[in-house]
Amino acid sequence: MTEAFVVQRETHIAAPRASVFAFLTDPDKIVQWMGTEATTEMHPGGLYLLKGVGSATARGAFREVVPVHRLAYSFGWETNDEVPPGSSLIEIDLIEKDGGTLLRMTHSGLPNEATRASHDKGWAHYLGRLTSVAAGRDPGPDRGPNGTRGAA
Repeated sequence: MTEAFVVQRETHIAAPRASVFAFLTDPDKIVQWMGTEATTEMHPGGLYLLKGVGSATARGAFREVVPVHRLAYSFGWETNDEVPPGSSLIEIDLIEKDGGTLLRMTHSGLPNEATRASHDKGWAHYLGRLTSVAAGRDPGPDRGPNGTRGAA
């Protein structure tokens, strides 16, 4: 399998790593910046489940959980044949930098350029929201990356 279709993003967050990690792993905190419902089982093999702002639901399993440092989990969309549950991999590293946290994210295993571009747009939207909420700002209601509730 080729790894040609990858999304990579970095963002600096004005918050400590422990706080950012909580916003990535605590279901009550996840839904402050992404989705409407979340379930996380924080151990290798544990469930990652996220109901999006529309009808889309993402599902995968944790592969690595290193508190305040690193997360890796499989990812995909229920009822989506191109990126089904568990078919791609999200890796997030949190690095102390400049009084806050540098978040480095890689989303690999995407099947083609169209899905890579779609996920890139989604990550741009959601990492912006995460950056705001982790720094103590209200990102407002989530209308999805396309700007309308229900768009995934």
